[in-house]
Amino acid sequence: MMDKEIKREIMLDHYNNPNNKKKIEDERYRSVHNASESCIDDITVYMRAEDGMIKDVKFDGVGCTICTASTDIMCDLVTDKSFDEARAIINEYYKMVDDKPFDEDALEEANAFDTLYQQANRIKCGTIGIHAIEELINEYDK
Repeated sequence: MMDKEIKREIMLDHYNNPNNKKKIEDERYRSVHNASESCIDDITVYMRAEDGMIKDVKFDGVGCTICTASTDIMCDLVTDKSFDEARAIINEYYKMVDDKPFDEDALEEANAFDTLYQQANRIKCGTIGIHAIEELINEYDK
């Protein structure tokens, strides 16, 4: 379990200085737009994949701290992973936000969201980008 202050620092760092926030206008990328009907979260996730491997994931748009940070962290976690490896990481994340046993080692900085399940109204914020990443993996893997 992470210290509460470390979680806060991780979230704020990925919100204020996201590694992967960039609009992509490159035909090698596919994109999925996801927006919340109940809050500000409105993002597009871009993915480039080849031969069953995720080569790059970026996102753009407007999101709250939880949306932006969780999407940015997941982009880092799944880049350079096979589709199956990425799905396994995403599944561990979903277990965590559903308050089920999960593999902490698989989630690295995403462990900062380990109490998200306690705020049911914020779960959508913490999964909107992850759902888009998952949709793109499935689209590539057809």
